[in-house]
Amino acid sequence: MLRRPAARFLVVPADDLEVVLPDDDTLAAVDYLRDMTTRITSLARRAWPLIRRYGFDVVVLLGVLEASLELAFGRVHNKDAPTGSLWVLIPLTVLLFLPLLARRRFPFGAPAALFIYAAAVSFFEGRLVTFPFAIFLAVLTCSFLFGMLPERRQAVSGLGIALGAAAIVTHNHPTQGASDFLFIGVLFTIVWLTGNALGAKLSQYRQAEERAERLEREREERARAAVAEERARIARELHDVVGHSVSVMTVQASGVRRLLRPEQEREREALLIVEQTGREALAEMRRLVGVLRRPEEAPALAPQPSLQYLDKLVDQVRESGLNVDLKVEGEAAKLPASVDLAAYRLVQEGLTNTLKHAQAHRAEVLVRYGNGEVELVVADDGNGKGGGDGGGHGLVGLRERITVVGGELNAGPLAGGGYEVRARLPMNSE
Repeated sequence: MLRRPAARFLVVPADDLEVVLPDDDTLAAVDYLRDMTTRITSLARRAWPLIRRYGFDVVVLLGVLEASLELAFGRVHNKDAPTGSLWVLIPLTVLLFLPLLARRRFPFGAPAALFIYAAAVSFFEGRLVTFPFAIFLAVLTCSFLFGMLPERRQAVSGLGIALGAAAIVTHNHPTQGASDFLFIGVLFTIVWLTGNALGAKLSQYRQAEERAERLEREREERARAAVAEERARIARELHDVVGHSVSVMTVQASGVRRLLRPEQEREREALLIVEQTGREALAEMRRLVGVLRRPEEAPALAPQPSLQYLDKLVDQVRESGLNVDLKVEGEAAKLPASVDLAAYRLVQEGLTNTLKHAQAHRAEVLVRYGNGEVELVVADDGNGKGGGDGGGHGLVGLRERITVVGGELNAGPLAGGGYEVRARLPMNSE
């Protein structure tokens, strides 16, 4: 006799979309939590400026509500409760909180007005100021605000106002005496000292932040000035380089024009146009670059420096007391004038920074030709400050110069100590 199984299994089709596997359910929960976390974070980020701006004002209004409710329902069977009509007590209480809403515009006057008003109200009703708990928190807050004032004289004057108002309120209260004034005076002083300490820290933080912003602005201004100075210097030097080449072209065109036969009129006109255009270009270049020159500067008459004069530069540095090794690898090639000048300036700037800032005993200059480019390396064994005094404005101008001719510049401290400036310049700058 066959027996039926005690339990039966429910068969579910595999393509039933209402079936959720345990792993899929867990992933869905994780995605849901991640999405909710992102939404809450975004909401908090948008709400934080409003909370920071109006949060304290909302707390003040809640204090007004608490004090009013305590006056309306908390005076029963309380011998220290103020007596009188609610139509008078509640307006007097509301007016006491209003100065706190003007604390941003009057950081000293607002808390001072609250204390003075509380002392004045105590002459009318001695128990009113000491009864609601919200008023007690309000006067403690004002003591804290006095302590946070950045000006020392105002902060100390505020503490004096708070203690004076406490003495008047205690004197006008029917059941309070010297011991109560001593307690509230000590409490005001402790809260004031807490605010003073926090205010000092915040003041230091703001000063440090302002100083950092000012230094950052000055650094950016110096960097922009360095770039502008280097661009003007490049323009002046390129004027001398290009001006020389255009002058040679003009002279050659003039010489060839004079050698032509009488019947070569078309060739003579073409060369005349080349000669006139060259002279006009030279005049325009001198006029434009003259604007970039300082009054004390004169047009350069000496040949522009190039890698051909690198030996003399290294000898000058050696005479200054720095041991410099010069290495040239590969077959030296003729470089465009702008590239040759940029390469020389790179070595000059690197060795100058090494002398001024690196405190090095030895430096190495490497010039490597090959693969259609020239690689230059200036390295030292100094303190890792071979790039300058921290501002790096020499390197800023140098980077501008290298970029103009289509090269790349890398500079920074070496792992084992020292500093390295490395650049790659194309042999053909076009």
